[in-house]
Amino acid sequence: MSLVRLAARPMLAAPFIWTGLERLRNPKEAAAQLEGSLNTLASVTPKATVAANQPELVVRVLGGVQVVAGSMFAIGKMPRFSSAILVGTALVNALVDAQSEAPDAEKLPKFLKNIGLAGGVLLASVDTNGNPSLAWRAQHLAADAKKSIEKTNAQVSQALRSTSEDARKKVEDTFGL
Repeated sequence: MSLVRLAARPMLAAPFIWTGLERLRNPKEAAAQLEGSLNTLASVTPKATVAANQPELVVRVLGGVQVVAGSMFAIGKMPRFSSAILVGTALVNALVDAQSEAPDAEKLPKFLKNIGLAGGVLLASVDTNGNPSLAWRAQHLAADAKKSIEKTNAQVSQALRSTSEDARKKVEDTFGL
């Protein structure tokens, strides 16, 4: 792991871990802000009624997810998966902050911070840590296989031509043709 990754991942994960811990400690404030969205979701999807009835539980689950995913991302364990989870939680954070009762002058910076964090984690999710991605590996494996097949096909064709030429000469020599 490069020095930049070693420093940047924990720095990027810190706000998520902090927010998650705050949500675990004090879920009431975030639950009140998230309650409207949960009710809207429950009116669209009947299965979301359970979540709408227990907003504090939803906030605690989101907080726990943020702490775990942020910690995994910070130490470099499953960084693509944990960053994808963090992007989702950043968007939920942006939604919660947008619905807060704070003045609009305070909402915009928080919203932009959450969107910025989501962008940063999105960039980190495509970081392959110097290793090629699975898509790149598959493309190059297919190209290598194609080259190998073409080479083998050329060798087999040459062997068949040579064998048929040898057989023709033997038949001519044997029968005097």
